[in-house]
Amino acid sequence: MTTKSIKVKIFGAEYPLRGDNEDFTRRVAENVDRMLMKIHEKIPEQPPLTVAVLSALNITEDLLKEQARHHDNMMLVESEVTKLSNYLDNLLLPGDEQLL
Repeated sequence: MTTKSIKVKIFGAEYPLRGDNEDFTRRVAENVDRMLMKIHEKIPEQPPLTVAVLSALNITEDLLKEQARHHDNMMLVESEVTKLSNYLDNLLLPGDEQLL
C-alpha cells in the first residue's frame, strides 16, 4: 500500500500528512483538532502550546484508559475460554480421548 500525502487543518493551521489510509488519517486529524478546540474554548487565554500540551495529555489519557479496558476484556475472555475448556475436558469420560 502506498502512502498518500493529504492536507488537513488542525487548530487553524494546515499540515501535509502522509498515511496509508486517507480516511483514517483525516479522522485522526479531526480528533486532534476537536480536542484542541475543546480545550481552547474552556481556557481561551492560554497560549497555543499550553492548549496543545493539555490536549495531548487528554488524548493520551483516553488512549491509556482504552488500552486498560482492552486488557481487562482480554483477561476476561481468556478466563472464560479456560473455564469452558476445563468444563469440556471434564465432560469426557475415560477412554473418550480416542474420539478426538
